[in-house]
Amino acid sequence: MAIHKLILDDIFEDVSCTLIAIHCAIEDYRLAYLLNKYLNITLKRNPQDLDFNKGIATYSLFEYEDEKKLIKWNLVSNICKIETDSKLVQQSLFSTHHKVIKTHNLIPEYGKVNYFLKIDNEFNNSIEKQIINNLLKIPQIAMAYDVDMSTLKSKEHLIFD
Repeated sequence: MAIHKLILDDIFEDVSCTLIAIHCAIEDYRLAYLLNKYLNITLKRNPQDLDFNKGIATYSLFEYEDEKKLIKWNLVSNICKIETDSKLVQQSLFSTHHKVIKTHNLIPEYGKVNYFLKIDNEFNNSIEKQIINNLLKIPQIAMAYDVDMSTLKSKEHLIFD
């Protein structure tokens, strides 16, 4: 009997997409509205958030599928803040409780990035620069730049299907 072996080392090498990091301090729904306005797209929130670690960290996900050009756009938050209750045991009569906020990142290599715009189509440099320039016209966005997918260690977190 023959043994068949599948090697999946280069599974992400064939993925063609554009990833843009966005630094801004506004809520996800406001950013989606502004992206819709400035990029002429129609991002809509997915009914279910992106879930990692069995509900410990969830990230908001917006999606738009351009059926004419066969391009899928995703806006995903990179930061998830979770408030937990912490009990400090001191050597006194009273124990104190206080809230601790833990931050989890979807892509830990880019911990300061607030959102990622993933476009499932690899554009040439001029179209990509045009998209980034349109993003930088939005006053609430502090910075936007292209991210090289080949340098990411946690690129499997960007598979939304």
